[in-house]
Amino acid sequence: MAEVVKMPKMSDTMTEGVMAKWHKKVGDKVKSGDVMAEVETDKATMDLESYWDGTVLYIGVEEGKAVPVDAVIAVIGKEGEDYKAALAAEQGAEAPKSEAAPAAAPVEDKKEASAGITDADLEKIGVTVIRMPLLSDTMTEGVIAEWHKKVGDKVKNDDILADVETDKATMEVMGYAEGTLLHIGVEKGAAAKVNGIMAIVGPEGTDISEFLKQGDAPATPVADKKADAPVAETAVATETIAAPAEGADRVKASPLAKRIAKDKGIDLAKVAGSADGGRIIKKDIENFKPAAAPQAVSAAPAEKSASVSIPQFIGEEKYTEKPVTQMRKVIAKRLSESLFTAPHFYLTMSIDMDGAIAARTKINEYAPVKISFNDMVLKAVAIALKQHPNVNSSWLGDKIRYNEHVNIGVAVAVEDGLLVPVVRFADGKSLSHISAEVKDFAQRAKAKKLQPSDWEGSTFTISNLGMFGIDEFTAIINPPDACILAIGGISQVPVVKNGAVVPGNVMKVTLSCDHRVVDGATGSAFLQTLKALLEEPVRLLV
Repeated sequence: MAEVVKMPKMSDTMTEGVMAKWHKKVGDKVKSGDVMAEVETDKATMDLESYWDGTVLYIGVEEGKAVPVDAVIAVIGKEGEDYKAALAAEQGAEAPKSEAAPAAAPVEDKKEASAGITDADLEKIGVTVIRMPLLSDTMTEGVIAEWHKKVGDKVKNDDILADVETDKATMEVMGYAEGTLLHIGVEKGAAAKVNGIMAIVGPEGTDISEFLKQGDAPATPVADKKADAPVAETAVATETIAAPAEGADRVKASPLAKRIAKDKGIDLAKVAGSADGGRIIKKDIENFKPAAAPQAVSAAPAEKSASVSIPQFIGEEKYTEKPVTQMRKVIAKRLSESLFTAPHFYLTMSIDMDGAIAARTKINEYAPVKISFNDMVLKAVAIALKQHPNVNSSWLGDKIRYNEHVNIGVAVAVEDGLLVPVVRFADGKSLSHISAEVKDFAQRAKAKKLQPSDWEGSTFTISNLGMFGIDEFTAIINPPDACILAIGGISQVPVVKNGAVVPGNVMKVTLSCDHRVVDGATGSAFLQTLKALLEEPVRLLV
């Protein structure tokens, strides 16, 4: 009996899957355990295995297409078996009138019934269409940072074709194909939507013009190259100045040149024009050097010598514009949504760090790696979250998720923005383990080597600017977390102890809370526990 293959749910948040690549086609034999296809989920690209032995009778999803979870994607059965009844029963309707192909018919029948050539059709003649992969859970498009191959180059299965800049990092993309690079669909510096055509690889000399004529989502340039030229100067180049009718002795100059000359106090009559007809343009003003003023023959009138002379200062207005990176776009989008959607409120507390300073000094005498104050704060936060699960939670619209595990995101500044790698199950890890993991994350983040699995799944976030001399600040919540802790520097200030004013070391922390999930009393109780743990660090070891 024919078996219907449905799109499986491959992650807890998956609602649909994109058919990245079929490894089998209609008429192929399959065994249980064979990889039939690769499916892009919201988290990663995963292998889809067959659980049956038989022949592929029907494929209902083309490569690059998305289908919801539990939708029919294929049928497996005996060779020549009539699968339409099983398919119709599964779909709750009559079998579709136009099938992908009869059980043993070649794929060309599908081409005749469809509007054009598909990726699967090209694959039959050894041509592989390489599309922009989904490299992170929030990625919608990727920018080609660098091509490592050009059209005409030979490509091997494990060759790196290009570096793609996503909203999180710059990652290497392999073609997983062998042959000659026939076509590049996205130029360096341009962006392509996920599943847009990046490149085509196949036998040398293969004609792919008909496939390209069908069109695909065009690559969107990150920045218009014309924007590199100053707008005012472009206007000068295109504007036509009519010759004056009233006299030939009138100075001819472009509007931009006149404005710059006026700002710099330059007499246009003394400037030689280099454009057609002696017309003065911008570069003539910039290159103009006034002649040395002749010595006065006679003394100036007494009243003029008494006036105050204001010196001239000649400056130049200039600026640089850079296109917004993928990372900065997503930071802007997600944090704007967080601040404008989640009702934030803030709780600030001062913590006496004398005990933590003494404990850190003693710990570092024995620790295999150097323990930082940030490591101690992270450990203390993890323990406090286990005691206050309401803070370790997420707003999901119609329900609140109270996380029983503690995964702490650590904000790391990189050149293009901010990444938040996650220390998983932080409450169960030692200070040495946490220190080594955070250092590794920081190094890989700056080298753009973090993977999607490194920054997914946080339940709480820490942002520390104390090392930059910041006393205190407020942070925007990192969705879907309900809270984020902003950590300031340790300051030496006078404090009152036992009725006397003595030098003390104080650190201020500010908890940003989503009021839909966390109330003021709940956040305050969490901070009190955190304060107690850091002021008596021996409790971190219990």
